Amino acid sequence: MRLMTRYIIVSLVAGVLFGVMDGIIYANPWAAELFEVYKPIAKTSVNAPAGIAIDLTYGLVMAGLFLLLYRGLPGRMGLHKGLSFALIAWFFRVLMSAASAWMTLNIPPATLVYSLVTGLGEMVILSLLFGLTLKPQT
Repeated sequence: MRLMTRYIIVSLVAGVLFGVMDGIIYANPWAAELFEVYKPIAKTSVNAPAGIAIDLTYGLVMAGLFLLLYRGLPGRMGLHKGLSFALIAWFFRVLMSAASAWMTLNIPPATLVYSLVTGLGEMVILSLLFGLTLKPQT
């Protein structure tokens, strides 16, 4: 399969996975309780088409970044490169966001820890998908 075709398919799968995992992570009863702190500023409804478009875009961008960074990522195999990418993505997407929230908002520590742990899981799953299915042409 050509790289561009594979990239598009994997990106779309990643975008769908983003949406599914976000639904599982944020729509469960425990998360609803943890994120109650955001209720005063949270929207009362979700724009589903915009959410789907954002998740699909995330998939495209992250898969593209993985391919661009592939040769410079630590590890010899795609699996290892995927895990390396997961840690990088988690740092920039999740950890920095949680640190900013911790510094600027009155967020319970359990909520921040939940975000850090679930965000790491999300990045690992997506990055393993990339590592096992995407490799730049040599």
